Amino acid sequence: MIPAQGTRPDRDAHVVVVGAGFSGIGAAVRLRRAGFRDVLVLEKGPQLGGTWRDNTYPGCACDVPSTLYSYSFTPDTAWTRVFAGQQEIHAYLRSTAERYGLGDVLRCGVRVLGARWDPALGRWRLETSDGPRTAAILVLATGPWHVPRHLDVPGVEEFPGPVLHTARWDHDVDLAGRRVAVVGSGASAIQLVPAIQSRASAVHLFQRTAPWVLPKPDLPVPAAFNRCLDRVPKARRALRAGQYGLQESLGCAFRHPELARLVEAGARAHLRLTVRDRRLRRALTPDYRLGCKRLLTSSTYYPALARPHVHLHPTAVAAVRGREIVGADGTAVPADVLVTATGFRVGELPLARSLHGADGRTLHEAWGGEPRAYLGTSVSGFPNLFVLLGPNLLGGSTSAITVLEAQLTYLTSALTHLDRSGHAALDVRPGAQAAYNTAVQEALRTTVYNSGGCTSYYLAPSGRNTFAWPWSTGRLVHRLSRFDPGAYTWYTPTGPALLPAPAAPRDGHHATPTPGEQRGERP
Repeated sequence: MIPAQGTRPDRDAHVVVVGAGFSGIGAAVRLRRAGFRDVLVLEKGPQLGGTWRDNTYPGCACDVPSTLYSYSFTPDTAWTRVFAGQQEIHAYLRSTAERYGLGDVLRCGVRVLGARWDPALGRWRLETSDGPRTAAILVLATGPWHVPRHLDVPGVEEFPGPVLHTARWDHDVDLAGRRVAVVGSGASAIQLVPAIQSRASAVHLFQRTAPWVLPKPDLPVPAAFNRCLDRVPKARRALRAGQYGLQESLGCAFRHPELARLVEAGARAHLRLTVRDRRLRRALTPDYRLGCKRLLTSSTYYPALARPHVHLHPTAVAAVRGREIVGADGTAVPADVLVTATGFRVGELPLARSLHGADGRTLHEAWGGEPRAYLGTSVSGFPNLFVLLGPNLLGGSTSAITVLEAQLTYLTSALTHLDRSGHAALDVRPGAQAAYNTAVQEALRTTVYNSGGCTSYYLAPSGRNTFAWPWSTGRLVHRLSRFDPGAYTWYTPTGPALLPAPAAPRDGHHATPTPGEQRGERP
């Protein structure tokens, strides 16, 4: 087991990583493999795992194939299912940390309360739950699926029974024979409802917007198949490549809305074959382009909704009156347990309100409600700060681990360059960040994410898309594969005096936008 506390002094570390989920564990492994030994990972929870530690609701599993939703440097896991469940993924993260000896760099139970860039010191000053620390490099690995979005309607606080958010599940609450109201119809709800419907006496699902759902080929993986993959590494790589290709084919439909209709036909056929009731089928049919919201996969969701004791209410929840859950259309149903499957505040990065940059502004103030970064990783005005799974890097089909590993390549390249240059800090130039984000927003304009006729967590309240990457994953990996020093301002070890940027990489690659990207041209 990975110990919760190491033994070495660590008040001043070269690199501090905040968070010990997939991003934090992956960052620690890659940084150490790149030669950075003075790395510290601070995790506020009692153990590592991130979202796969926190989300333990019944039915919780990944919707990306297990072989693809794993580190490329730790691929040889004997997954028991095509789509791994929460417990198996959490165990994978723990075993990875043990395999790479992260016990001496991981500090669990340590919450980062705030951070401030000290230009005179050339370091980040951190306030944590166990005292002050400093870091030359700060890596935010807190992830976008971190801060739960709670139900905010009149009367919810007076509900007399248990109120559970899917990300904060209480396993002491027995659902057997009880009436359960579930609010939300996203990724958590379509896993939860099939898992609890056999125990509950009644399930009432409140659906504000119908999701697009494709069948999920979730099958057991025979032990003999895993042994074969162990013996033939090329077969494992081929399997991973095949799954990547399937995911990318969906991504192509999202970038070209006219192709989304082909996938919609498959989703409609899945709905028609599994739901015979025409009224129910009509309520479950989306009225927007596939991919505009997160595309979901399940082969058990529609059959569960067809059960006689499971009731779909195609309306938002407007209020809670005692034990009654009241819909916006006037529907009122009694419930003993209220479950909010309302997702996360994806655009609200933890620490954003307490992380102060070079000019004293917080990250929250700098963003003004619209998160943006250069290559989703560096934020102008925040020297030596790197954000993992940051703005405009993900999409409706991409494995987050593929994106993460591309970012880790960029991170290690940047730190290696900084270390060899003799500079103390680097800060992405405002012009480079602005040009990059202009290109991203222009390219997003015609994608299904922006033009699909819906509202989603991809969009900030202003309507700006702060989540999605508008091009192919291959292009993302290529853009992050080389670090371009010309996009950054470099600082001396003794203060904020500006220095010329070091020479560009010999291969001539530049991460600043190409003329075509500045015009918003799509690949």
